[in-house]
Amino acid sequence: MATLNFGGVDEQVVTRDEFPLVKAQETLQDETIAIIGYGVQGPGQALNLKDNGFNVIVGQRHPSKSWDKAVADGFVPGETLFSIEEAVERGTIIQYLLSDAAQIAVWPTIKAGLSTGKCLYFSHGFGITYRERTGIVPPQDVDVILVAPKGSGTSLRRLFLEGRGLNSSFAVDQDATGKAWNRAVALGIGIGSGYLFETTFKNEVFSDLTGERGSLMGAIQGLFAAQYDCLRKRGHSPSEAFNETVEELTQSLMPLVAENGMDWMYANCSTTAQRGALDWWKKFRNAVAPVFDELYDSVAKGEEAQLSIDSNSQPDYREKLDAELKELHDSEMWQAGRTVRGLRPENQPEKVES
Repeated sequence: MATLNFGGVDEQVVTRDEFPLVKAQETLQDETIAIIGYGVQGPGQALNLKDNGFNVIVGQRHPSKSWDKAVADGFVPGETLFSIEEAVERGTIIQYLLSDAAQIAVWPTIKAGLSTGKCLYFSHGFGITYRERTGIVPPQDVDVILVAPKGSGTSLRRLFLEGRGLNSSFAVDQDATGKAWNRAVALGIGIGSGYLFETTFKNEVFSDLTGERGSLMGAIQGLFAAQYDCLRKRGHSPSEAFNETVEELTQSLMPLVAENGMDWMYANCSTTAQRGALDWWKKFRNAVAPVFDELYDSVAKGEEAQLSIDSNSQPDYREKLDAELKELHDSEMWQAGRTVRGLRPENQPEKVES
């Protein structure tokens, strides 16, 4: 592992230079990687591993849209695409990539196929961290590891095809074979990670649940809605409110932050923008800090996990979810967003000169 400095703090990470793809391939050359679930993370991880030369099979319920997607992606029924039960039986590494709620439901099937020396792999620490609530307790004679890409499976695949990669965390919860660490790192490299940083299952799920509810999704939607509504109440048009709230951030400023950091983005904006941002950012931080503390405490107590389990296990979960998503979809702000996106130059039809 390499020692890198992060904001004055030294941290151990694994890079592609230290653990190149060829070493990952050698580490897993005798393994069969069974991808269980072909929904959010499954396709990206399966295809990246397959393209990188690993022996990959998929286990998925049939018939289902996900089974059809796996077929469309090149997995062949009876050869590289099987029922969940058969894939678990055939695999030596079981990548358990179903949703958290589905993992609870399918766990008896998975556990039945975990013979001595196999490896159980997660991309989310939920099932293991909250095992008293989920019932997911692996046998002692298997490795239990985690590799968690810091982004969606769609982004993982897209960046892989662009020759880039998402950073990932990794963890070993149980090392029955003495090979768990190497298995985890090799799989992290195999799925196309930019670099890998070590964590625990508990830390991964605590940070992940906080991030999803916070700056990654929940808080950012709340911030967007508050500013958009503020501008609209004061007479600004939907186009102006959306552009000043969302479009300029996502299309102009966030790419600059991604490239060089917030300080660099500040330095390359107008002096008026710099002054205002520097004056106001701490006020916003102080306003939301208590909310983040409340959120993290809820995660740490298991309250967020239980809410997810209870909600996602209901038979009408999908209908309720669709209704909540429809509320977002139909809001004026995101209706304005669809119009604005349609007006981007790349989305305009080319004019053919006569």
